[in-house]
Amino acid sequence: MASVALRILHTADWHLGHALHGVDRGPEHERFVAWLLDTAQAEAVDAVVVAGDVFDAANPPAGAQALWYRFLAEAWRRLPRLQLVVVGGNHDSASRLDAVDPLLREMGRLHVVGGVPRGGAGAPELERLLVPLEDASGRRAAWVAAVPYLRAADLGAGAADADAAEATRRFYAAALEGARARRAPGEALLATGHLYAVGGKTSDLSERRLAVGNQAAVPADAFPADLAYVALGHLHLAQAVGGRETVRYSGSVLPLSFGERGYRHGVVVADLEGEAVRAQRVLRVPRFVELVSVPDAEAPAPLPEVLAALEALPARGDGPDALRPLLEVKVRLERPEPALRALLDQALAGKEARLVRIATTLAGTGRALGDGERRALGELVPEEVFRRKYDADYGGPPPDALLEAFRALLQEVESEEGAR
Repeated sequence: MASVALRILHTADWHLGHALHGVDRGPEHERFVAWLLDTAQAEAVDAVVVAGDVFDAANPPAGAQALWYRFLAEAWRRLPRLQLVVVGGNHDSASRLDAVDPLLREMGRLHVVGGVPRGGAGAPELERLLVPLEDASGRRAAWVAAVPYLRAADLGAGAADADAAEATRRFYAAALEGARARRAPGEALLATGHLYAVGGKTSDLSERRLAVGNQAAVPADAFPADLAYVALGHLHLAQAVGGRETVRYSGSVLPLSFGERGYRHGVVVADLEGEAVRAQRVLRVPRFVELVSVPDAEAPAPLPEVLAALEALPARGDGPDALRPLLEVKVRLERPEPALRALLDQALAGKEARLVRIATTLAGTGRALGDGERRALGELVPEEVFRRKYDADYGGPPPDALLEAFRALLQEVESEEGAR
């Protein structure tokens, strides 16, 4: 059989519905979706693969859901040959993503796997994870094992302890066995995953509670060598895994915390010929809203330096409010300053940036005085709430062992919620 060329676009971790310190990221996500559709068309992409975390929460806002459905409809309308493969992530509700499956089956070309499919007796139906992909001429060119985020129930007995990685390896082996039985010579074998791979680099807060002490970290050799490409999601920093350029995290599509403002967000375009990747490249996603930190260094600065830096920021422009830069300020105070917010607002008068976070530290103690704003509980990730409460009660950070126990319990609760 002659070699068949297939072009895929790999993206992940959209986190539709995300808010950064109370600021809705919807305007940025709308522009990203438009950019993605334009890019898929301009690049003549055969298939788009979304490797999990479509949404930021299991119960996303109505606007985020509407944007997702508009994307599906527009992709089907504008790109009549485009194939779409989407899997659920740990932030997604499997049932919410799967609810639209009957409609997508009628439309054709759009495949969503929110969670591991199960039959009437509750047994996994791995064959329903297998998706064939066609090239531009309509010939079958590849099979995708569309594996979503694997919850404890998907991994079987013992998945809650140190052998979760081995259970994940067995799951992939079983799913890929079915794909190998279906593919013909010359057809590529692909897989998706939403997981934490050994050696993966993470940011501070955005990759929330990735694994308990990395016990569930999956080694790169869990993905067999005959896989032409593995499209991963979960880590927000784009990277290859285990030195294998074709086992990749595409990274998130926009910075989800100020700690990610230096990330170069993008999507991966991979060209396959026959059973292997011939070439791949990263296309950078435009930064629709800049994140600015004053000072730019991690450590806070004295108040006079901060005020001078704020006064040097660019003046307000004519652009829409929703696209103005978001600003965090990190101040080291010699003593508590009741008028801090007023001083900052005065320095920012007429400036382009929108102040969304103030972090204050008292000199000589290293103790944070707070964010300088009242933040709704829903804006804090659970681990941040736990750390703050522990610090308030005991005057320091929680021990590592206690943090690991908290993360394990939280992961169990989230797995149960996401499976609903």
